[in-house]
Amino acid sequence: MKKSLHLPRFLHTAGQLTGLAAWQTGRLFRRVTRTALDSVQEVLRAEVEKGNMRQVREFLTGKALPAARALLLERMAARVLVRLGLRGALASNVVGWVLPIVLEQLLKAAHSSGLWEKMRATATVQDTLYWLEELKHTTLKRLLPDHGTGAEILPDDTILPLPLSA
Repeated sequence: MKKSLHLPRFLHTAGQLTGLAAWQTGRLFRRVTRTALDSVQEVLRAEVEKGNMRQVREFLTGKALPAARALLLERMAARVLVRLGLRGALASNVVGWVLPIVLEQLLKAAHSSGLWEKMRATATVQDTLYWLEELKHTTLKRLLPDHGTGAEILPDDTILPLPLSA
């Protein structure tokens, strides 16, 4: 004889609420990491545009002076705080855990993509800005992978197949 499994109502509701909270947390994490990555990118681009390519290169390789590193990190944290719109201890906590994650993935992406050699070979501001943009896209793929869909960014000159007409 089979026994049917009936869950009490509160367990079913708790399961639904937990699933909803997990979905919301994932969505918020994606939003916060994207905001943090944009803020980091803005600070690095501003430094390159000011002519501080050497400082950016040293920051990305980990050879920057502690004062320069602290200044850049402070600017990045301030941008993230302003963009998130949170206040007080919550904002500090969010920035305190998300900014190191984003920076770690940014450095790993730069190391794995060979950005150091490209930045050494190119000395122009325009080329450096281009490589920083490429680094942003690579880091975004590392932080927010698109599993299961097979979606990818195609180059502009890719010839697309014609759609089948019904």
